[in-house]
Amino acid sequence: MPFLDIFKQAQLASRKLNLLTESQINEILREVARAAMSQLDFILEENKKDLANMDKQDPKYDRLQLSPQRIEAIAQDILNVSHLPSPLGKVIEKKILPNGLDLQKVSVPLGVIGIIYEARPNVTFDVFSLCLKAGNVSILKGGSDAHFSNVAILTVIQEVLEKHHITKNIVQLLPPSREATTALLHAIGFVDVIIPRGSQQLIDFVRQNAKVPVIETGAGIVHTYFDQSGDLAKGKAIIYNAKTRRVSVCNALDCLIIHKNRLNDLSELIEPLANHDVEIFADEQALPYLKNSNYPTHLVQLANPQHFGTEFLSYKMAIKTVDSFDEAITHIANHSSKHSEAIIAEDEEVANNFLKMVDAAVVFANTSTAFTDGAQFGLGAEIGISTQKLHARGPMALEEITSYKWIAKGNGQIRA
Repeated sequence: MPFLDIFKQAQLASRKLNLLTESQINEILREVARAAMSQLDFILEENKKDLANMDKQDPKYDRLQLSPQRIEAIAQDILNVSHLPSPLGKVIEKKILPNGLDLQKVSVPLGVIGIIYEARPNVTFDVFSLCLKAGNVSILKGGSDAHFSNVAILTVIQEVLEKHHITKNIVQLLPPSREATTALLHAIGFVDVIIPRGSQQLIDFVRQNAKVPVIETGAGIVHTYFDQSGDLAKGKAIIYNAKTRRVSVCNALDCLIIHKNRLNDLSELIEPLANHDVEIFADEQALPYLKNSNYPTHLVQLANPQHFGTEFLSYKMAIKTVDSFDEAITHIANHSSKHSEAIIAEDEEVANNFLKMVDAAVVFANTSTAFTDGAQFGLGAEIGISTQKLHARGPMALEEITSYKWIAKGNGQIRA
């Protein structure tokens, strides 16, 4: 089918989708969650085909891999979305003008949302559930590395839609080709916004080539600053969790910044990371404190400039030593992707200054950056983590994929 026909069908479906009731939408979501579990074996078999074509050492392998536990978690997220209040039809502002016009500012769907993503089949479920709940049509452009998985998931979703006599055009999957990407990026008048999810290279490509408005969900180059007032026990647990909970996600820790006065605690601070064979790239000041420690020497080497500002997506981490709080702030400003940044400090003034001064979508004090997640924030699920400042920032869920329109009701008024 020509891409233009797909986009036209999506636009038509968008208008009809506005007529669905909240109860209808919630029932569809509940049934999709049940179908994900009942067709778990089918989804996993298709996922294995994708996994067979990817090197297990590839950082994207973990993101690509599905399991019964992950599908169960996805299904639960869909159910969570079904239980959330609808973001549509909210009266944001209301007034009666002197001429008698009844004016209301009301929340509405964005319309047709294009999602371009890489080896993340869970995104197919997440995007569908959030877009449907917020009244949006979704056009999905997944990567070739997850094509079998995405097709399987879409099949499950569309079978539920057909059962409810809802057009399949409310969620469509484009082929994994460059031509499809170009067509989506140029779909002026049909697609209302593009949301890329993936590497910095993908996001840069979308931003540079899209003729449709883009909401950037940036890569996560994540820092945690261990201040001279930091609590060692807290820091040890937080750093371990942020780095190793799941290394292939965008909220995983990439660079530990440590105050020079706490270098004596460095080896103990990162000691648990050795359980996962985390490779350390330490600067010249930190390196001696690790070479003469219990941390495995074969996992420690001198950092080069390229290690700072790198999103590793694997069991690797850089260490930067700073002389002061201001130097830590400067290092983050120079290397951050403005995704998630954290401080470990018992000095309340220092912690509060960090939260005020660091420019990122989410900033943390004395806790793990692993919490940057729509479900963890109580949003049900997320369509991405926005690192820009216009329209939406941080975990994007239902509220962030709506817009508004003004509704004016009169009784024959005309303007002089």
